Amino acid sequence: MKIIIAPDSFKDSLSAEGVAQAIAQGLAEAWPEAQVLQCPMADGGEGTVESVLAACQGQLRSTRVQGPLGSEVQARWGWLASSHTAIIEMAEASGLQRVPPGQRDACHSSTFGTGELIQAALDAGARRIILAIGGSATNDGGAGALQALGLKLLDRRGQALPRGGLALADLASIELDAMDPRLAQVRFEIAADVNNPLCGEQGASAIFGPQKGASAQQVQALDQALGHFADLCAQVLPRDVRDEPGSGAAGGLGFAAKAFLGARFRPGVEVVAELVGLEQAVRGADLVITGEGRFDAQTLRGKTPFGVARIARQQGVPVIVIAGTLGEGYQQMYAHGVDAAFALTSGPMSLEQACAEAPRLLRERAADIARLWRLAATRQASV
Repeated sequence: MKIIIAPDSFKDSLSAEGVAQAIAQGLAEAWPEAQVLQCPMADGGEGTVESVLAACQGQLRSTRVQGPLGSEVQARWGWLASSHTAIIEMAEASGLQRVPPGQRDACHSSTFGTGELIQAALDAGARRIILAIGGSATNDGGAGALQALGLKLLDRRGQALPRGGLALADLASIELDAMDPRLAQVRFEIAADVNNPLCGEQGASAIFGPQKGASAQQVQALDQALGHFADLCAQVLPRDVRDEPGSGAAGGLGFAAKAFLGARFRPGVEVVAELVGLEQAVRGADLVITGEGRFDAQTLRGKTPFGVARIARQQGVPVIVIAGTLGEGYQQMYAHGVDAAFALTSGPMSLEQACAEAPRLLRERAADIARLWRLAATRQASV
């Protein structure tokens, strides 16, 4: 019996690696002779670097950069020396995790620190850079990251624009000449689970601005500023990508990466699955167990269980989900490769208690699943 464990992290509770280890322990308790392989996963948000390095035995590096509001932070990133590949989580430098709820400011937060991480990857000799762009605190169209890489954004007086999305309303000219020439020698990939355009009703400002601290009036102003930025970008670049899927990811960092860095947009779970070798691991398996903190209809938008189930379905392998909670519409995933889903808790429990006891609860649910699966396998063998 070969079982693949490929979960995402449980936010505010356990990393993907921690979730996989707890499930593996539960399986071992109930079915010690089963062959278990752990493949921690992610979908482009927080935990992407950790999941990839756990599977690929890469190096975890750290660089001091500017956080979303300008204060210095220590940001981690991944390095795969054999392929000269850097994995950068923009949330490490420019994420909501860096800003207390009461200080979130979509108008002035910047992706400058993410650009500094790209510079660090270039200094390391990167030939491929994967940008995992979930969990951003920014809405600057990626302008800050581009400024860190040498792009000049000037107002009518020829002065450099201050940081933040709202400042883009004063943009008068763009100068490309000082951008780092090494960028042209690097293959960029965007790993994300968001396919919004840059502007409009489904754009970065309207959909994600409020959670980053923007009022309704500020959302409108930011949307107009990003539109103005895109207008001027179209004058100096060969194509306009503002309406392409994913350009609105991470407050428009997706737009900057595609427009200026030639980045290819891919579902984050697809990128991670490729790096950790999930498809090869699933071949010949009898069961796949995946999971996430909240399993619901939103999972269909490309979150980890959706991507894992798609790969398993192609191999004809059944999939079971263990989730912190089963939300509205989770049953829709039954048409997309998931065969059964189980909630973590066994009775009434607060969120805080569930997070604190997640390792035990995961072990128990995994053991229950193993007992049931083992019983079914034994009965089938005896028929």
